Amino acid sequence: MRTRFFLIASLLLTGTSPALANESTYTDLDTDHCKTIGPEKEEGGGITLLCKGLEDYPVTFKEGDLRQSVFFGKLGKAYTEGAFETFGPFNHVGRKIEWRIDGDVPVATILRWFIENSDPDTGMPTKALRGQVLVVSKVAQADGIGCIAGYVDALSNPEPNVLARQVADEIAPGFECAVDEAVFHGKRGEKASTPMRNFPR
Repeated sequence: MRTRFFLIASLLLTGTSPALANESTYTDLDTDHCKTIGPEKEEGGGITLLCKGLEDYPVTFKEGDLRQSVFFGKLGKAYTEGAFETFGPFNHVGRKIEWRIDGDVPVATILRWFIENSDPDTGMPTKALRGQVLVVSKVAQADGIGCIAGYVDALSNPEPNVLARQVADEIAPGFECAVDEAVFHGKRGEKASTPMRNFPR
């Protein structure tokens, strides 16, 4: 799997970065007012919702086995039905979506995920072990392909939103889903957990 990790790493080490021309706008993820477009064909059941996003760029929300997956933009049928990106432990996403706009085109999003890590002694999730990860996603365009392009541990970095925007602007637009590997950028703590992903073949 190819990765663009070294680009961000070199920028962080040198302390320099290109000027960010992209701008941010925000929308809310309101799953109570979404259209149900299909169940998941996986054990444990699940659901797929089509939700309002930014103008003509909707949000595809999936949930199965107490794990969530979110895609953005004009997602094609293959990815709508066959893609699922999440984390190993139970998890849920935040409700505020940050869209990074290049000109008039949303090219990436940033969404906070909450990871319900379990206490090894009890096997139950605890608030003390809950992780928070900013997930940067590539917005699907006319090709119908969108996916997660990178991760930032929101609890282990002093300015996680700044780093996430850098990943969104520099990595996400050219990221090749199911070819490139989405990795953590910056520091990664133990609460960040391990991503899980499945793409259509």
